[in-house]
Amino acid sequence: MSTTTSPPARVNALTSGKLPRSAPWFMLAGSMVITFIVFAVLNLGQPIGNFNIVAAVFLGAVLFVITIGLVSRTVEGGRKAADRVVTAVVSAAFIVALLPLISLLYTVVSEGLARFDIDFFTMSMRNVVGAGGGAVHAIYGTLLITAATTLISVPIGLMTSIYLVEYARGGRLARSITFFVDVMTGIPSIVAGLFAYSAFALFFGPGISMGIMGAIALSVLMIPVVVRSSEEMLRLVPNELREAAYALGVPKWLTIVKVVLPTSIAGITTGVMLAIARVIGETAPLLVTAGYTQSLNLNLFEGDMMTLPVYVYNQYANQGTSPDDAVARAWAGALTLILIVMVLNLAARMIAKIFSPKTGRR
Repeated sequence: MSTTTSPPARVNALTSGKLPRSAPWFMLAGSMVITFIVFAVLNLGQPIGNFNIVAAVFLGAVLFVITIGLVSRTVEGGRKAADRVVTAVVSAAFIVALLPLISLLYTVVSEGLARFDIDFFTMSMRNVVGAGGGAVHAIYGTLLITAATTLISVPIGLMTSIYLVEYARGGRLARSITFFVDVMTGIPSIVAGLFAYSAFALFFGPGISMGIMGAIALSVLMIPVVVRSSEEMLRLVPNELREAAYALGVPKWLTIVKVVLPTSIAGITTGVMLAIARVIGETAPLLVTAGYTQSLNLNLFEGDMMTLPVYVYNQYANQGTSPDDAVARAWAGALTLILIVMVLNLAARMIAKIFSPKTGRR
């Protein structure tokens, strides 16, 4: 009687000894927690602003690369460990690239919260010498000048991009417009301020400063950004949509209004918000054109008007009799400016989601 022996079971090296899918995330979180705890212990008894968040995040990323390499080599073998180490290095490089943003946000939030109170949003700097005061005049000035800049720049920039995409068709005039738009994109902000000041000084005399001058100076910086971003979005609209509208006898202008613009509205809105974020923090052109004042001024066409970038600069440059209070107000103004930009970007996303063309069947 012969007996047969079955061959030994073969082990699949690709499926055995494999880390769970969530293991890298837990290792990354654990590495960050360890480094943050170490730096927190070293920072005991010191102000929270002295916490070195950049070093903590950087060392946490390094610890993550080392940890996942060792664990993967032990569990999965050298070949898979090399793959995970390379992936971890790429992820760590992304984290390192975010370090300036992380440091900026952490510093502004930690320093700006000291004066982030009711008085800061309800009081101006009129008759304030030392402690106290606020930035309500700068907040209103920033919102008014930015709104005027948007009203000037968006129609001009959007109509220019419509001409370049829908009507020009690569002609000589279109190439000239594109060239000058590219040149305007690189204009220093102070030059835009000097241009607006010179234009108004010709009619009103030297020494003139108004909020509308600041809006025009910022428009010089904002228009080329709106043109380039809107142009790219309009070019992404498929030509089949235009041809379908033309086949139904729809005029060209109505096709642009009813088909092209609604299809690209999400990208155009994002581009406009990026352009607003580009100019809302400019200081040099507003120093030349809008000036600065300690009082609230809601009239764009008369008198100096304070803005948040100029307010932050003025508080830091002219600290007066109470330097600590002036610096605290400067940090609070910077935090307010960042929050305004964040709110504008969130609003842009909501608008783009509401007005973007709906896809799929209901």
